[in-house]
Amino acid sequence: MSNTVVTEAVKALSAEEITELCLRHTLYDWSAQAGLKPMAVASAKGVRFTTVDGRRFIDFNSQLMSVNAGHGDRRIIEAIKAQADRLPYISPFLATEVRARLGQKLAELLPGDIDKVFFTLGGTDANENAIKMARAVTGRPKILARYRSYHGSTGNAIQATGDPRRWPNEHSAGVVHVLDPYHGIERGWDDAEPALRQLEETIRLEGPETIAGFLLEPISGTNGVLIPPDGYLQGVRELCDRHGILMICDEVMSGFGRTGRWFAVDHWDVVPDLITLAKGLTSSYVPLGAVGMRPHIAKYFDDHVFFGGLTYNSHPLGCAAALGALQAYEEDDMVGNAKRMGAVLARQHQRLMERHPCVGAVRSIGLFGAIELVRSRKTMEPLAPFNGTSSEMKAIVQALLEAGLFTFVRWNTIMTNPPLCINEAELDEGFEILDTALEIGDRAGV
Repeated sequence: MSNTVVTEAVKALSAEEITELCLRHTLYDWSAQAGLKPMAVASAKGVRFTTVDGRRFIDFNSQLMSVNAGHGDRRIIEAIKAQADRLPYISPFLATEVRARLGQKLAELLPGDIDKVFFTLGGTDANENAIKMARAVTGRPKILARYRSYHGSTGNAIQATGDPRRWPNEHSAGVVHVLDPYHGIERGWDDAEPALRQLEETIRLEGPETIAGFLLEPISGTNGVLIPPDGYLQGVRELCDRHGILMICDEVMSGFGRTGRWFAVDHWDVVPDLITLAKGLTSSYVPLGAVGMRPHIAKYFDDHVFFGGLTYNSHPLGCAAALGALQAYEEDDMVGNAKRMGAVLARQHQRLMERHPCVGAVRSIGLFGAIELVRSRKTMEPLAPFNGTSSEMKAIVQALLEAGLFTFVRWNTIMTNPPLCINEAELDEGFEILDTALEIGDRAGV
């Protein structure tokens, strides 16, 4: 008797089956699980993705502000496939060609004299390791971070985070928060000078000799694309130099062309001591993060052990994906396209501001944008409260999805962060959908 077992072809799951099994057996991020109905996605190409049941969406947020090269770029996919055929994994204690080439390429692109990187799995542990490095090099315990920031979901990274995602995870970790120059839609912005005075006062009150580093997003991302006033980052650099504090710039979201420059700090000619990277590093095709460091940081670890590392650090597939992504950015001038299309996006923002009373503010730099909604421009009351939502915001989200536009909506803010490969016609299409949906917000103020 034959022992051969004939296996029938696996039947494809329906959208309903995929969603049901995902919810039954896996836990979703940042959510109470009851009532969740995630879309089952089948494929994606360029600036669009398609669900299993055939609906098509414009991806107006590059998923989590991370698919910078767009979906389905063959250069990234082929780089991953070729590396998988050659060497899919090896210990991070060993050397590989792909790691060598990526380190060399990043040294060419990173700001100033940053020429060495420590590879991680993503942005959160890049920030974890940057904090660890700052404390080791300075011998100081405290980290400064800003309110309205997000730095990740683990350990020190969540403690440094300055938005409500920190609250349920809070414990003492030597982090001191300072105010951002932005104070919400009702109060508005400080100029650089008063914001820097407040920062210096905090440094003085905490004791500069106790502060290892100041961790900040050059442009705060999920808290509303908060672009600092001119002079602010330069002032932070000067304060850090004066007090021996390491400047740590979190470019996980703003890096790799998102702002129309390779890195956001390039707009202000500021070179941080440490820079953290992820997301656009591989266009999110494979997990990879990094901490870039200036020579004086790297030199410390010549004679001191760096107590950090994970099994999958410097993963060959991640390094290959990053090289593929960098190739795509350069060959198609996606950084330049972000600048050119950023001008189009800014014009579209202004058009919405002129047409819709519910638009209280618009902000953008390159293809990094946000629209902040209010009930009335007279009172500037947000259309949803801080750390909350409203019936109107929920209705706007539903209208966007029904019309085929997917983006990130948080509290009273709608993000406009499409892939860097987007063209003007695709931008116009997305903004036409936004234009119609915002009529719901206009009615809230009637």
